[in-house]
Amino acid sequence: MSEITHPTIVDGWFREISGMWPGQAMTLKVKNVIHHEKSKYQDVLIFESTDYGTVLVLDNVIQCTERDEFSYQEMITHLAMNSHPNPKKVLVIGGGDGGVLREVIKHDCIEEAILCDIDEAVIRLSKKYLPGMAIGYQHPKVKVHVGDGFKFLDDYKNEFDVIITDSSDPEGPAESLFQKPYFELLFGALKEGGVISTQAENQWLHLPLITKLKADCKEVFPTVEYAYTTIPTYPSGQIGFMVCCKDATRDLTKPVRSFTAEEENKLCRYYNQEIHKAAFVLPTFVRNALR
Repeated sequence: MSEITHPTIVDGWFREISGMWPGQAMTLKVKNVIHHEKSKYQDVLIFESTDYGTVLVLDNVIQCTERDEFSYQEMITHLAMNSHPNPKKVLVIGGGDGGVLREVIKHDCIEEAILCDIDEAVIRLSKKYLPGMAIGYQHPKVKVHVGDGFKFLDDYKNEFDVIITDSSDPEGPAESLFQKPYFELLFGALKEGGVISTQAENQWLHLPLITKLKADCKEVFPTVEYAYTTIPTYPSGQIGFMVCCKDATRDLTKPVRSFTAEEENKLCRYYNQEIHKAAFVLPTFVRNALR
């Protein structure tokens, strides 16, 4: 262990303890603490774990690990991208680690991908310590804006085909990204037939929050669906997404565009056409709550 200490690391184990998942915690064995700083917005910790590779932690909550990040990045991206017939202009709000960008540019139809993250530290440190995720920043179609996504969106009307909100939990800098005014801004910034996907928490832990989020989205968008993916290092091993579309006739649960089988194998480690459909199939208790 190096000299860097952090309150979440005790006896060589990182512990993710939060009021958002009371009575449970994810713990990872730490091999080496790589970096710690307090940015303008949050506490940023990066460590190398024994079994999950490099781990990025914001405000004591795991954002990604090298071993399983692909399931989240691929699903939040391709559920939205493949629900749009021809996405040319894409906006990513948050996602400073670059993972969503990396997935967006796998779609050849893209002409421009803009990323807006409030915290330059996440972008800077991901480029340095998570190069496998931050690779998207090098792409010629990518533009980066450091600033508040809420304010950024206010300047755009009828501009984007797809908007992906890769936010942290609704405590701290991302709180406003889970409220109805934000979804109204998203709606306005989308072109006709536009699609959004947004990080929407865990069905085992946050069902009241998800139910409210879906109700809020339904007041803004004609088509709203909740989907989820499995990922070991997120609370309770799952994370959900709210996928919404401006087109009332679009069925988000079936891809309108897809990779070929060959592309799927080459480009994706988690996402495929079947899992796109399966992601929207919900357990009975969730289905009933979201009805």
